[in-house]
Amino acid sequence: MTAITYGKWDISGKSGQSHSRLLTRRRFIGLGVGMGIGRFAGRWAWAESAKADPQAKPYRPDFPLVDCHVHLDNSTIDQVAALSQKLGVRFGIVEHAGAKENRYPKVLSTDQELQEYLDMLAGKGVYRAVQAEWIDWASCFSPAMLAKLDYVLMDAMTFPGRDGRRVKLWEKDAPERVDMSDPERFMDRFVDWHVKLISEQPIDLLGNTSWLPPPLANRYAELWTPERVRRVAQTAVRYGVAMEISASYHLPKLGFLKIAKECGVRFAFGTNGRYPNMGRLDYCLQMTEALQLSQADMFRPGQDRRKKG
Repeated sequence: MTAITYGKWDISGKSGQSHSRLLTRRRFIGLGVGMGIGRFAGRWAWAESAKADPQAKPYRPDFPLVDCHVHLDNSTIDQVAALSQKLGVRFGIVEHAGAKENRYPKVLSTDQELQEYLDMLAGKGVYRAVQAEWIDWASCFSPAMLAKLDYVLMDAMTFPGRDGRRVKLWEKDAPERVDMSDPERFMDRFVDWHVKLISEQPIDLLGNTSWLPPPLANRYAELWTPERVRRVAQTAVRYGVAMEISASYHLPKLGFLKIAKECGVRFAFGTNGRYPNMGRLDYCLQMTEALQLSQADMFRPGQDRRKKG
């Protein structure tokens, strides 16, 4: 991955979002060493900056770095835990959770499966979380089991189709199953969907925030109007849901994030990374500097659980 010169980023937000990642969704130790993590992460960021431009003044946030959106696909927890320590970024591991109808290599669907997953991550210096799938996911688990998680992440990328069934908006047949012929009308429905998920689902973190389906991605600035952004952001604040800044998608763009911050949204970093592409938080740090985010603006895994249901 090409190193970015910290403190000399292009923050125009004009570049279109990459579609190379749109076909999949699947980057240390505990809180007691938080400040040590921050110093380690700062040294790593400085080293990366120096490679790009020895004269550049690197940006260093005042809080420990956490990648809240890491998948274990094609890797082991020991591999990922070792990478976490090497990068100085604590990882939050998420596995898809919900009914087996959700098509992923692995989907947690019962209390027993969730407990086995939690046991596998125990003592590895990572946060233990799930990526919730569809609106029936919570019914698969008991409240007592869900309470063991450090947080629940969910995105809006699975959407009701014309027949009411779930549609993965990044898949090729999505435009046939979801009417996108009128982009403005679709966006109104898409914002409604965000509001529904945030207000009705027992989640803590909105992942892949502001992502748009491929046919509409190049109209990001036009379709994510200030009014739409503000509606989603205000709902997130009202229900205590944080927003992910995605290092992989380079989303949300700066304009979106400025409005969200003004509304009082808290943020988290995420890569949606698979080994070894996790913990590389260049875009997140770019936005952190541009917005002057502090620890008070950040989501705290394990502490900011949403109390509902």
